[in-house]
Amino acid sequence: MDETLKNRVVIILAVIAALLFFATLSSCNSAWHQKSAHDKELAARIMLEERISKFSQEKSALEEKAKARENEAAALKVALDTAKKAQVQEELVNQSLKEELDKVTKLKEILENDLKAEAASRKNFKK
Repeated sequence: MDETLKNRVVIILAVIAALLFFATLSSCNSAWHQKSAHDKELAARIMLEERISKFSQEKSALEEKAKARENEAAALKVALDTAKKAQVQEELVNQSLKEELDKVTKLKEILENDLKAEAASRKNFKK
């Protein structure tokens, strides 16, 4: 009986060893799948971080361009306002010059009429 007991113990130990071996293989397989999933997630995170960094750089560059355009627009607005003021002043000067020209024209016509009347009276006086 001693020999059969030993055989049973060996068989039980062999079955337990086989079960432990399959459990170890299953655990290793599970760990490999988890490591693979972790590596994929890590790669995806790194890629997303790189994209976020790229977008942040593009955003800051676009913000700088926008500020430059705003400054340019402000400068153009100031120049436009200055040009409008200068135009208004020139229009006022033109209007006053036109008024002066009208006055001079009227005076010239009056003087020409007086000169004609004087010339006509001299002709009548000479006769």
